[in-house]
This record gives sequence, C-alpha cells and structure tokens, in this order.
Amino acid sequence: MKKLLLASAVSALFAAPATVLAQAKPPAAPTLDKVLEASGISVSGYIDAGYTHADRNLETAFSTRVFDSQNNSFALHQFGLTVAKQPKEGFGGLVNLTIGKDAQVLHSFPEVNAATPPLNSTSMFDVTQAYAQYAGGPLTVIAGKFVTLHGTEVIASPGNANISRSILFGSVPFTHTGLRATFALGDTVSLIAGLNNGWDQLTDSNKGKTAELGATLAPIKPLFIAVSAYSGKETVPVPATPGNAEGNRTSVNVVVTYAIIDPLSVGVEGLQVTQKEFPSTAGTISAKYSGFAGYVSYTIIPKLKATVRIETFTDKDGLRFGMPATATKFKEGTLTAAYLPSDAFELRAEVRRDQADNTAFVDSQGAASKTLMTMALQGLYKF
Repeated sequence: MKKLLLASAVSALFAAPATVLAQAKPPAAPTLDKVLEASGISVSGYIDAGYTHADRNLETAFSTRVFDSQNNSFALHQFGLTVAKQPKEGFGGLVNLTIGKDAQVLHSFPEVNAATPPLNSTSMFDVTQAYAQYAGGPLTVIAGKFVTLHGTEVIASPGNANISRSILFGSVPFTHTGLRATFALGDTVSLIAGLNNGWDQLTDSNKGKTAELGATLAPIKPLFIAVSAYSGKETVPVPATPGNAEGNRTSVNVVVTYAIIDPLSVGVEGLQVTQKEFPSTAGTISAKYSGFAGYVSYTIIPKLKATVRIETFTDKDGLRFGMPATATKFKEGTLTAAYLPSDAFELRAEVRRDQADNTAFVDSQGAASKTLMTMALQGLYKF
C-alpha cells in the first residue's frame, strides 16, 4: 500500500507541471477572416470562366452582345474582388476590382462614343468602383466611382441569372464618377439623387454635369420597384466619326420584380434614351432608342433552376448601333439552366437567339443573316 501511495504521489508530481503548461498555453492565432470581421472589413469575390460558340462573327462583325464576344473560345470573363468597410454610422468606403476579358469593355474614359461600344481598352484590369462613404441615420452619401442606377442586370456575374447580358444592359452606362446621396424613408422606400461627370466618364470634358434621380420601393415583401433617370449634356455619338457637338442626353429606366411563389419569380424592365443634337439626313434631331425585357425564373429543385429572358429593342435613329432605319429593330430570347452543387459553385448552360429585321449579322465567311445563335457554358465560383 505504501508503494502504491508513493507511486501515485510521484506521478502527480510529474503531471502537475504538464497541467500548468497546458493551462498556460497561448490561444491559437486568429484567422484572417476573423481579424477582418472584428475590424468591420468585408472581403468577397468570384471567378467567372466560360465558353461561347456562335454561328455568326461576334469578334469583328456586328453584334448585339456586350461581354460574350467569342466565336468559339474559352475565356476568363471576370475575376471580381470587393473590399469594403461600410458601417451603419460614420465613415467607410468600398473598392471593387474587375480583372479579365470583360474589363476591356468596362473602362471609363473622358468621352466614350456610345455608338461604338465593343472594346474601350486592351487592358484586362478595371477599377470598377472606388468610393468613400458616410452614413448617418437614414442618409448615406458616397463620393467617387460607382455603378449606375439603371438596369435589371449588373456588372458582377453572380448578380445575374443569365450568362449573356441583355441588349438593354449594353445600352445604359456601366458606372459614374461623382456624388450620390440615398435617403431611406423607412424600410420600404428610398430616394436617390446625385451629380456625375456623365455616362462612364472619369472626367468630363464639358462644363455641364449629369444629374441622377432614383427611387426604390418595396410596398409588399414579394414586390420590388426601381425607377431611375439621368439627364445632362454629353458629346453626341456620331457613327464612324466621334463628333464634338454637345446635346442633352436623357434616360429613364424602370425595373419591377415580383416573387409569385417561393420557386417562381418574374421581372420586367423598360428603357428609353434620348440624345439631342444628333446629326441625320434631315439635320440635327432628338434621336431615341428604347427597349423592353421580361424575365421568368423557376427553381425546379433546390439545386437546379431555369431562367427565360425575352427582349425587344428599337434603335429608331441609329443612336445605339449606328445603323440605318431599316436595321434598327431587334429581338432576343435566352434560356439559361443553372446547377448549384454547393453554395460556392454554380454551373450554367445557355442557348440564345437574336433576330434583326434585316441582315445585320455576318458569319465567318462574310454571308449576311438576320439571326444570331449562341451557346454558352459558365462556371462561377464565389468566395
């Protein structure tokens, strides 16, 4: 018995320092996401890579598309990264970078000819947004570069249900540089006003600025309405040769979405743009283009959903595409299926058909056609 007690005492004597050391062991170092979370900084991003096949020439001939301009090719469309600190009260800011093929179209310039949108630069790096923010009570003010109020569809790929962008998406500005204030009237109504350099312009070569007004309404939970308008002097886009004339450009956009039942939602968008001092055979006129888009999305099973988009677009005076009046009406229909094996990854497949009212499209052999058909695959990884 004495030996047993002695052995137990010795064991306890050796175990005591180990217990003390275990208790004194410093805690594990915090991970980066915990550090950022504690500091109020959020970091998020995504990768959009895909493949597009077209039966017409999208790369060097006419196309109604904005981003998916490959005849038969894989592409890294976007690597998007957003770093933000946006407290509910006080100062903050946001920086949003876009890297990839789509960045070539997104670049802002002092004056962009709206009639020739395809490639604004060869650089595949774009500072899409960068602004400072102040929030106090119902008022939020941002100053810098930020995305437009117009449109159902957005620049960041995960924010859209289709792979390709609509004709309307390419017919409004991508971003603005200036000042924007948002005032929340409760949880259901917000009013927006701002003053910018213009459409997709970092600096404005003319003295006039572009004013923006907007409102968002959510009177009932499944219904959302957004109305926005821009007006200001812009350099008149002249087909083939950029002009120096200035004229007031006004655009009005309305977006309505409604969730009918949990798996089924619908949306509509309307757009009208007017440019004064636009040259024509009858002299200078107020040129216009307008369009309408409708969306239906249905979740078949939790990991599988489908979206249909139909669209009509009328470029009455050649303001948007610089074509004669006989080739200014377009229609398109798009069917997109999406499979989500996880919350972070989404795989999409799409078929789209565009049609013009005359032979606007050209194939690789130079033959003209009224139609354009594309098939696309897309992989989206979000983090």
